[in-house]
Amino acid sequence: MLFKKPSFNFKVPNFRFNTKSIHEFNVNKKDKNGCPIFLLLKAHGYLCFSMEPFIVSARKYRPTTFKEVVGQQAITSTLENAIDNNHLAQALLFTGPRGVGKTSCARILAKKINSDGTEKADEDFAFNVFELDAASNNSVDDIRNLTDQVRIPPQTGKYKVYIIDEVHMLSSAAFNAFLKTLEEPPKHAIFILATTEKHKIIPTILSRCQIFDFRRITVQDIKGHLKVVAKAEQVEAEDDALHIIAQKADGALRDALSIFDRVVSFSGKNLTREAVTQNLNVLDYTYYFKITILLLSNNIPQSLVDYNDILSKGFDGHHFIMGLASHFRDLLVCQNQETIALLEVGEQVKKMYFEQSQKAPKSFLIEGIKISNDCDLKYKTSRNQRLLVELCLMQLASITANEEKKSPIAN
Repeated sequence: MLFKKPSFNFKVPNFRFNTKSIHEFNVNKKDKNGCPIFLLLKAHGYLCFSMEPFIVSARKYRPTTFKEVVGQQAITSTLENAIDNNHLAQALLFTGPRGVGKTSCARILAKKINSDGTEKADEDFAFNVFELDAASNNSVDDIRNLTDQVRIPPQTGKYKVYIIDEVHMLSSAAFNAFLKTLEEPPKHAIFILATTEKHKIIPTILSRCQIFDFRRITVQDIKGHLKVVAKAEQVEAEDDALHIIAQKADGALRDALSIFDRVVSFSGKNLTREAVTQNLNVLDYTYYFKITILLLSNNIPQSLVDYNDILSKGFDGHHFIMGLASHFRDLLVCQNQETIALLEVGEQVKKMYFEQSQKAPKSFLIEGIKISNDCDLKYKTSRNQRLLVELCLMQLASITANEEKKSPIAN
């Protein structure tokens, strides 16, 4: 066991230890009373363990090549072809939601256009890439300093790349001061603007840039990347667990990796669906399957009892009713082979959906979606929200009962 050596001798009860000459320590060694010296040293604060700093997965697995970028194949292919054919514009605008790879693609692009095949594998061209945070550098003076720097050619490589993040935060005066430089930059300068809110950028800036719209990453793409990360981190993860994380991320890979780190810290190296739903406070699929069975059997009392259990576990009634409407929609989708591809769930849960969809009449599901959606719309304005949801459950449980009453009359 390695430990940091102080430059003096110290005493532990019944033991004298000189640290100047010893680099490694036998943890099994004991003093004359049989007490492990390792524990004595640790108790007296003499042992200092070297611990590697933890790096979050979003940084550790940040893509370094275009092939590693997840879910943006159209954009990465376009950029690669533009570089190969020497058709790269000098002003690019990367826009899209958070956590989808805008800044990563900008850094990869900056590295690739300066590569000539003679550089080292870990070369990052730090002297050629300048990142500016427009949120804190949004004045005319900041843009003036930038335009003064742009005139100086690069010392190494062919291009100086300026990545301006959150560019929509620039003031109107700063945008106008930037116009001329953006329209006619020096041959060695390339500007990459990144933003999550394109509508806040003035049209004169947009017209001078080649715009790339980054899309939200699909659940399947996020889940596939999480499998790779889990394997690299030696984490045993259930397919359904990764699927819930991917859904919770809402199309942002960075969010998915942050959630993954959090859940792994909670559950350790074995990632289960139960651990994920517990940590993320997500209402599990099983609740909706159980409620649907009760509604189909017209069991109003037990439906209300189960809803009370859901509320007692800290879940919001609005969240529950939205999830129930989505559950009905997924069951409806399962009833047709042409639409079953629209069901975004894991393979195990997909079997459960398919089995229950065969027992639920189409008329029940359509009416159930309508009633649940009406409850969702009224929830925020209702003064007694619990009663509103309970009334919705009573109506849902009465759908099949009302149909049975009507059928003899129809005959």
